[in-house]
Amino acid sequence: MNRMKTIMLAVTRAFFCVKGLAQSEQDRKAIRDMCGCYSIKFDYAETFSQDTAYELHDQYHAETPAEWVFVDAETKGKIVIQHLLVINDTIIIKHWRQDWLYQNQDLYWFKGDLKWKYDQYSNDDVVGQWTQKVYQVDDSPRYQGSASWVHVDRKYFWENTTDAPLPRREYSKRSDYNIMQRTNRLILTDDGWLHDQDNLNIFRENGFDKIIVAEKGLNVCTKLDDSKCSGGQTWWEENKTYWRLVRAEWDEVFAQHQDIAITKKMDNKMLWQALFVCGAESQKKSLTKPKKVSKEIAAIIESFVTVTPLKGSLE
Repeated sequence: MNRMKTIMLAVTRAFFCVKGLAQSEQDRKAIRDMCGCYSIKFDYAETFSQDTAYELHDQYHAETPAEWVFVDAETKGKIVIQHLLVINDTIIIKHWRQDWLYQNQDLYWFKGDLKWKYDQYSNDDVVGQWTQKVYQVDDSPRYQGSASWVHVDRKYFWENTTDAPLPRREYSKRSDYNIMQRTNRLILTDDGWLHDQDNLNIFRENGFDKIIVAEKGLNVCTKLDDSKCSGGQTWWEENKTYWRLVRAEWDEVFAQHQDIAITKKMDNKMLWQALFVCGAESQKKSLTKPKKVSKEIAAIIESFVTVTPLKGSLE
């Protein structure tokens, strides 16, 4: 009887292992299906506020002519997806990046004021889940969240709620809130994908949150022929070595598993400006003298970034 129980337990474990593997491969396909050449429409509208005196801001709308989204690196448990804004064949802008990690236990939570708190989850907390780590144009952290991909009734989506900095469309215009609590819903469609958002704009001070206003966001990504993004593909071939060196230096920072604080400006430059200037000057040198360029990148990041336990204000 004991032998039979052992056999049945082994069969059960094998079944769920195979089921989990099949699910992870289905998840991986969904993530990769977000890649390609896209036109993107951005729409945001404030919906309601509990403060009856609050006046809703005007609706925001923008469009990009083309965005090249591609897998730049992939391992068994990680997919690195880079975004490039393609205005035409001669104007290419390095855009945001998203890393997807399977059953990842290490996360950085945004706490406001350009600070991120490191947290380690147990394996039970993230079993079967994928973490989406979103990075700024300079590969510094933006926001992260972990959740399971859902594949049911021909619907394929991933949903998570997490705190984030103000979006680029507002960070230089608004001071009435300092945290955007984002509910991000990534939905695959027949002709692309949707980034559906239900956001809360929050003013956080001394551990107290005041909800300023709720906001609805919808980014519609519609597939184009890949030829529309050929300029982005060429640009990345010429610049990828430098930006992979930048990414490697950031990985050294994250590997310390400490809280992170970023200084807004040094020598009258923001971090992204310093790294972009370095990239323009080091494009060819990245190929011939990568160690020297890596030291230059590390020096820039170290001048802006404080890696240390941040107590009190982050709790």
